[in-house]
Amino acid sequence: MEISDLSFDTLKVRAGYDPKEHNYSVAVPVYQTASFDLGDTDRAGRLFSFSEFGYLYTRVGNPTVDVLEKRIAALDGASAAIAVGSGMAAVTYSLFNVAEGGGRILTTAQVYGGTFDSFKKIYPNFNIEIDQVSDIDHLEEWRSKIKPDTKALFVETISNPNATIADIEALAAIAHENDIPLIVDNTFATPYLLNPIKYGADIVVYSATKALNGHGNAIAGLILESGKFNWANGKFPQFTAPVYLFRDSSGNERSFLEAFGTAAFTTRVRINYLAYFGAALGPFDAYLALLGLETLSERVQKQVSNAEKIIRFLETREEVAWINHPAAKGSKYKSLAKKYLPKGAGSIFTFGLKASEEQIKTFIDSATIFSYHANVGDARSLIINSPKTTHGELTPEEQKFAKIPPETIRLSIGIEDPDDLIRDLENAFGNAFSNKSEDVA
Repeated sequence: MEISDLSFDTLKVRAGYDPKEHNYSVAVPVYQTASFDLGDTDRAGRLFSFSEFGYLYTRVGNPTVDVLEKRIAALDGASAAIAVGSGMAAVTYSLFNVAEGGGRILTTAQVYGGTFDSFKKIYPNFNIEIDQVSDIDHLEEWRSKIKPDTKALFVETISNPNATIADIEALAAIAHENDIPLIVDNTFATPYLLNPIKYGADIVVYSATKALNGHGNAIAGLILESGKFNWANGKFPQFTAPVYLFRDSSGNERSFLEAFGTAAFTTRVRINYLAYFGAALGPFDAYLALLGLETLSERVQKQVSNAEKIIRFLETREEVAWINHPAAKGSKYKSLAKKYLPKGAGSIFTFGLKASEEQIKTFIDSATIFSYHANVGDARSLIINSPKTTHGELTPEEQKFAKIPPETIRLSIGIEDPDDLIRDLENAFGNAFSNKSEDVA
């Protein structure tokens, strides 16, 4: 059967792998090798001129990693994918690749704290300026802030930590009106809940550390391209400039676009950024990510169901000031979630406690099932005080701009029994608010 004929749950187990090509191994083998034999000088010449596909060095390509790349590309309907050493590497390589040599990225403050901080500390040193809209939902603000040297729009489909939903189709239209790509971080949604390419996204990135793997045992990132963006529109000369390395059989130099077509973006990341910045994904970590992918649907279904039950519980607590998730009562993202995320808007959300700083600390320290650490999308349920940790790099003014007030707590809901999770939170509430005489903020 053709790949296009297979459903999501078949692809997550089967895509990108043919046992006949790997000694009929049922499981994807771990090719734990630094390098690959070139065979003979003629074959080496073909490999290094990219006239024949093959593996040279695990830093730029490995058979185990290749299966992960092909499998996630199939799940997302992408033309090509590349795996890298972390989600931050995926974000950085993608934005550098599109804005290389100078330019601007238009984004929002509602992103992961490390992404926000890198925009401030790293990108300007590479002649890449970051512009931010004040309201992710205000489409005209996005349109008005695009400048002649803006190279891309960048958003998280479900934001970290507040679970805001980006209007992907509308943002893609704005980007394409200006001949620039829409780049999205789809980490929280995973391809099970949302396929951004279907709605016009051009580049999709993941921290595969999170729900794609789902077991908290490997660091990994992925970059995917739709294969539909016109890199030859005059704004991206890095894709159309001749490259000596890509000479054809007649000795004519070819560009990335000429040599690699709908894989031009990810191949350029591989040959330039992965090869020389070196954030390579090891084959064993790729193997762990492949194992995690096999249960993606089942895990995320349970996590979404559990999250909605936890939200209903929190809505009954007088100590809770607000909840940020499309499933929460009164959320302004219900219509966007219905459009883009009919299977659920993820299992990660924030809520605010009407509490002192000491009560918030007691609440977190009292949790025994919820783990206190800075990951999300794990099979285990997690709790963290985002303003002090995952978004602690932001100044108080920046946290306010990103809508992360001091009372914010982020939950990532796992696959445990929801009643046990609720009892754990009830115990935390009891410990934090046992002193009724203490004023509640």
